[in-house]
Amino acid sequence: AGGQELLGEAMSSWKRRQKRTQDVKSRASNPNHMYGYCRAMGCNKPARAGTDDGLDARYCRSHYEHHQRHGNPFKGSYTAKELNPYRQAALLWLVDHEDDRWVQHAVGGVKALYHRAGQHVEAFRLRGMTPKERARAHWARLRKHEVDPRLVVAAWMAVEMILKDDPQADWRKEYKRVQAAKVVHRMASGSHKKWVQDFGTRTHTEELHVYPRPRGRVLRHIGEDLEGACELLVDYHLDHMHAFKQERDQEGTFQSSPYPRGWSARSRAS
Repeated sequence: AGGQELLGEAMSSWKRRQKRTQDVKSRASNPNHMYGYCRAMGCNKPARAGTDDGLDARYCRSHYEHHQRHGNPFKGSYTAKELNPYRQAALLWLVDHEDDRWVQHAVGGVKALYHRAGQHVEAFRLRGMTPKERARAHWARLRKHEVDPRLVVAAWMAVEMILKDDPQADWRKEYKRVQAAKVVHRMASGSHKKWVQDFGTRTHTEELHVYPRPRGRVLRHIGEDLEGACELLVDYHLDHMHAFKQERDQEGTFQSSPYPRGWSARSRAS
């Protein structure tokens, strides 16, 4: 009886999701001509709600996609060349102050995200998962590959510092979270499989390389998680860390790599 009830609940939930999916598709396929223009300055394309392409009442397809990838419909992401000196300075400062209570609190917060993430899920098994579930799977991949939590904390602090130096910074939480999440997302990389097929007279090696796409709500969830772990460190030590980075700049000692010599996010074999 209990099994029948669970099956019935699962079918009911599936039917509700299917009905909602059909309703959204139906609404999206009927243009609402009240939304004639994209809100991006200078853009003469209609908003997606004014076409049969979606329900977004603010932006056209290109500005919507830009917003999904970068956290801002107009401003792009910081490049690796721009961020790397900040990431390296942040990591060195964290290593030099690893006994500080707020450093330990931030590193412990990232470790807690690792431990709460649940079972490791390969990147090619993410299809069908919600953005929140994908975010947890991201933290599980970092744990699986033994990525040092200090590297994750340094990524958030690097974004905080570069925003301080950017004369046209976007200080909205969404942009900051997406920028940090994109850096951390790359640390987890993807899933890589290799196997050999034996055909008797010959063998053939198959490889599978899958990388999750860094866009959408999953980045917002990752960034929100990371902000929660690092917010007290920002409050107490962001200015000290930024001053340390400026001193390094004057000495010309930073390198283009995001990590000091001998450091890496994950081993080549993982």
